[in-house]
Amino acid sequence: MPPSSERSAANFLAGPYLDRRAELREDPRWLESARADAETLFLPARGTALGVTGDPPTAAFIDHSHTIVRSSPDDSWVLLGWFRERRCVLVQLDEQAIENDSRDDALRFEELRPLASTLSADEAGLLAYARALTFWQLRHRHCGVCGSPTQPTRAGHVMTCRDPSCATEFFPRIDPAIIVLVSDGERALLGRQASWPSGRYSTVAGFVEPGESLEDAVAREVFEETGVRILASDYHSSQPWPFPSSLMLGFMATAAPGSVVEAGSELEDARWVSRDEIAAGEVVLPPHTSISHRLIAHWFDAGSSVPLRTLRTRSWGSSPPRGKAASG
Repeated sequence: MPPSSERSAANFLAGPYLDRRAELREDPRWLESARADAETLFLPARGTALGVTGDPPTAAFIDHSHTIVRSSPDDSWVLLGWFRERRCVLVQLDEQAIENDSRDDALRFEELRPLASTLSADEAGLLAYARALTFWQLRHRHCGVCGSPTQPTRAGHVMTCRDPSCATEFFPRIDPAIIVLVSDGERALLGRQASWPSGRYSTVAGFVEPGESLEDAVAREVFEETGVRILASDYHSSQPWPFPSSLMLGFMATAAPGSVVEAGSELEDARWVSRDEIAAGEVVLPPHTSISHRLIAHWFDAGSSVPLRTLRTRSWGSSPPRGKAASG
């Protein structure tokens, strides 16, 4: 079990970067207050692409006088909370909306996934939060009960059916997924998907099913994907993963020494990997910003005099690919 200080450390995209001030979503005058506050930070988005500027990129915050803010309808705004001690509002644009004005030629809209690791940790977390809310709203434009159009309420955090006789409320959806580092003591269990370049491996992961506990999901996914039966599992940490709407729940698990591995249908290969093989760069590890890398590092460091972060190991991409064995 990791020390309490290590366990409590926030993963990338997580942490106290924002004061959400959820109670203010109930204030009917929140829009008026946001417009009147010259200090309000507005974050523009087009679909799931978010406003950024500069190189390396930073979040493209604009103020209340900007063309985008002045021309945007009230129902395109979402109160995110207080960021860097200033009110922060997401402004969602349609595909034909103006991208910039003459004062802001550098504003552009890009998808977060390839950018996340180049942003500061607090901006990456904020943009991940904004993207998750945007994705959810875009896919809940109609009521799942009666089919009528929906409208954002409670400062954009609820989608409510417009039909007064129905008025069903829909809340942001989050898909829980487990991600687990399994060890038999001296080796770690890693897998790879066929679509990945040669040498790329990651930890086992998969979605939690209805009526299933997290511990049951860990045991099921490991067996389905690798044929290995685990003896015990222990929660480690979590990471929000808005691609599109997952929450990765990280676990450490143990298996009996000598357990035989047989890759399931979702994986091209699954294998036991020793610390020496990792140190020698025989497998390409997930990126340092991922929870999968953190789980591997925790196991590696527990049995090595040299921390994994100090070694010149190979890691892939700026962000891990979406998949059953590589989310997070």
